[in-house]
Amino acid sequence: MNTISMTVQVDALLMQALQEDISSEDVTTNAVMPNAVQGEVELICKQDGIIAGLPVFARVFQLLDEKTKITFYCQDGDTVQKGQVMGIVSGDIRVLLSGERVALNYLQRMSGIATYTHSIAELLKDSHIKLLDTRKTTPNMRIFEKYAVRVGGGYNHRYNLSDGVLLKDNHIGAAGSVTKAIQMAKQYAPFVRKIEVEVENLDMVKEAVQAGADIIMLDNMKPEEMRQAIAIINGRAETECSGNVTKENIQNLIDLGVDYISCGALTHSAPILDISLKNLHAY
Repeated sequence: MNTISMTVQVDALLMQALQEDISSEDVTTNAVMPNAVQGEVELICKQDGIIAGLPVFARVFQLLDEKTKITFYCQDGDTVQKGQVMGIVSGDIRVLLSGERVALNYLQRMSGIATYTHSIAELLKDSHIKLLDTRKTTPNMRIFEKYAVRVGGGYNHRYNLSDGVLLKDNHIGAAGSVTKAIQMAKQYAPFVRKIEVEVENLDMVKEAVQAGADIIMLDNMKPEEMRQAIAIINGRAETECSGNVTKENIQNLIDLGVDYISCGALTHSAPILDISLKNLHAY
């Protein structure tokens, strides 16, 4: 996550999270630490996984106090193990206490997504298939969650509704047919934009090919039906399969010949990675 995106997009979101957690004051910290005292605390991993979100974790503390120092012993994308000390946060103890929960919430969530994504991406490593995320993200967390997918070895589908044309079932219903929806999208969208259309049966596949779709998403089809669909498409469009894809069933999709597999579970079902701040002490 580069410095520009951190400043332009992320800082405002982090400040909202901090304001949610500290609406007026941190009454507990102010009770036990009325004055500034310098100290440090260890960042410890309590579970094996892939770490993601270290710059975000650090930024939370720096927004509270720019003098806070963070030293990491690993970097985003590294494999971490239970019991590993991943870094040290040092500065005003009041800042360390007040920023702890928000900073860990981001780091745990992002690392959980990276870990889950990595576990699925490993199943695809010997194929040409790219693993994609979706827009099924936590509100106001999309930039963090999609970044975590990339750290875990996945790829990002469109970032938001402004980022690309994807004609889903309700868009097709609104337009009247697959053909009409594709024609209208081609007339409206800039010529540099690809047109992707979601289909649910072989008749829709044939119609999408004839109408000139650039990408055809095979949604909630059975593996054998998808195999037939890919044969019909025959390289005339890129192919993506989607619909309740998980680590447990993705193996059934690898040999179909599809170009992309999109998986909402990467962001909506990944468990957090257990991480904590421990051994705080003054110096």
